Amino acid sequence: MVKISKTYVPKTTEKYMCEKHKVFFKKKLSEWKLEIIKANNEALYNGSMDDNSVSADIVDQASSYTDKNVEMKAINRQIKLISKIEQALKRIQDGTYGYCAETGEPIGLKRLMARPVAELCIAAQEKHEKEEKVYADD
Repeated sequence: MVKISKTYVPKTTEKYMCEKHKVFFKKKLSEWKLEIIKANNEALYNGSMDDNSVSADIVDQASSYTDKNVEMKAINRQIKLISKIEQALKRIQDGTYGYCAETGEPIGLKRLMARPVAELCIAAQEKHEKEEKVYADD
């Protein structure tokens, strides 16, 4: 197992997806996952989610319902993100992390630093988004 310093950042001069890169992204993804879980737990236990006060005012009730709905949508997005993080961690294990799922080309360090769960290179992502837009316009 390769050790990296706390301040280590992958460099383009190193071999792409070398052990140092894998260790860095595994650590980055794992820490991100823990942050999300911690934030969700705090939202569930400390937030308005457990607000059982029943208001006689129908406007207050509607507002409370809307707030809870927004919170639940946010939590659902976070759950999907956790799933993407877990998939990325599996790709690190099986050696496919950092490579485009469509083209097999390297995704690139800059893109992975910005979006560690990225599965597609920029060209494939743009193509995918254009196709989605075409179908959305129908």
